[in-house]
Amino acid sequence: MDFASHMPDALEEARAAARRDEVPVGAVLVGADGRVLARAGNRTRELCDPTAHAEILAIRAACAALGSQRLPGARLWVTLEPCPMCAAAISAARIAVLYYGAEDPRMGGVRHGARVFDHPQCHHRPEIIDGISAGESRILLRNFFIARRSDDMTGA
Repeated sequence: MDFASHMPDALEEARAAARRDEVPVGAVLVGADGRVLARAGNRTRELCDPTAHAEILAIRAACAALGSQRLPGARLWVTLEPCPMCAAAISAARIAVLYYGAEDPRMGGVRHGARVFDHPQCHHRPEIIDGISAGESRILLRNFFIARRSDDMTGA
């Protein structure tokens, strides 16, 4: 199987999330055969669901499509370092490889904070490749939060 980056699609999901006034995080889940199983962007506000992160939504959709609670051999592309909740879901789903863009020193759960995959009770540890399109991911997030702060100051 030839390697293909799915980060451009994850970035498009992040941009779509921003247009919905969601934190711009996007994810694309690819099966062991290289076929895209699911793509999603954050929908926590839209769904009134604190668990509706891009990674969780993509995992749920892929598992439903395959009729399985596990995704062995799958690869997940996400624009931001997953939080501890999402990292735990990635482990539970047995995703083989996690690619992510920007680091999240404040809320990350992979290289920062809880470091879920380093915990001795973690049953499955994916291969991790970080920094993919990190600059573009950071810019999307920074611009989103600058606009939010500006709106808060102007009362918009």
